[in-house]
Amino acid sequence: MARDWYDLFLLDQAPAEVPAEPEREEKRRGFFKRLRENMRKTREALAAEVQATLFEGDLDEETWERLEEALIYADVGARTTAQVVEELEREAEEGNLVGGEALSNRLAEMLAQLARTGDDKIDLRPSPTVILVVGVNGTGKTTTIGKLSWHLKNTLGLTVVVGAADTFRAAAVEQLERWGERAGVDVVKGPEGSDPGSVAFEAIARGRERGADVIIIDTAGRLHTQTNLMEELAKVRRVITKQMPDAPHETLMTVDATTGQNGVRQAKLFGEAVDVTGIILTKLDGTAKGGIALAIANELNIPVKLIGIGEQLEDLRPFDPDDFARALLTA
Repeated sequence: MARDWYDLFLLDQAPAEVPAEPEREEKRRGFFKRLRENMRKTREALAAEVQATLFEGDLDEETWERLEEALIYADVGARTTAQVVEELEREAEEGNLVGGEALSNRLAEMLAQLARTGDDKIDLRPSPTVILVVGVNGTGKTTTIGKLSWHLKNTLGLTVVVGAADTFRAAAVEQLERWGERAGVDVVKGPEGSDPGSVAFEAIARGRERGADVIIIDTAGRLHTQTNLMEELAKVRRVITKQMPDAPHETLMTVDATTGQNGVRQAKLFGEAVDVTGIILTKLDGTAKGGIALAIANELNIPVKLIGIGEQLEDLRPFDPDDFARALLTA
């Protein structure tokens, strides 16, 4: 069963209004349909090759090489691909899997298992919960924060304060302010060019003063190779921790799926700088490289917690490994 917003978060108490299970299940089915449609590019690159290799002809060395190539093309990653193909080949040779359908189903299970790593929930039980959001320029970080704020406020009924600590880009602050108005959440900002740490400090102070449930801190986009900016990011995290010793409670990184394996490298270096606890994988609708979710989870042991598959509010969704694997392989 696919996950929805009520499954993603750990809460002290259930939201005041939770839809009945039939309604939730209908929405889950609708999301899977949309996920499948928006992952068309990746699926077309992968599913056709899976169909040709596993359903047609003998399972010889060429079969496994073609499957390997297809998974690598979808950016599952060389190491993860080798692991999957080796295990699938072994099980086939042992006679545990007979026929293309059994092989395809087992492949989907294995991909889902690889994508399922670490703690894939977001714990909102600390009061307030501080979420730090980081990422490279152009990964959709500010838009994602706006959508997440909207769902926290309007789906779960939580009070949210957003700190606009991207003080180098006026457009980012304006964008957050528009989202704040739309979602009905407070946005704390500083003068353009001000110290990001001071904005984060003020956002937490205001959130605690107003009894907010969640405080989300935006940060300036930066390349993982920009040492000074990465050090500044670590400083923002230290400012947060100094104010609340157990915060940030979650550090989420936006990764643009279209960047493929470069996104894995970005996640690795950001993780070393600020201890990333979860990935938000964006722009899955525009790439044939959706397998990056598997590479990040398996190779870095960082769970993918949210995915973006379009511009609409409902296109930011909790990540479900089983649905994701089925959307990759279902022709």
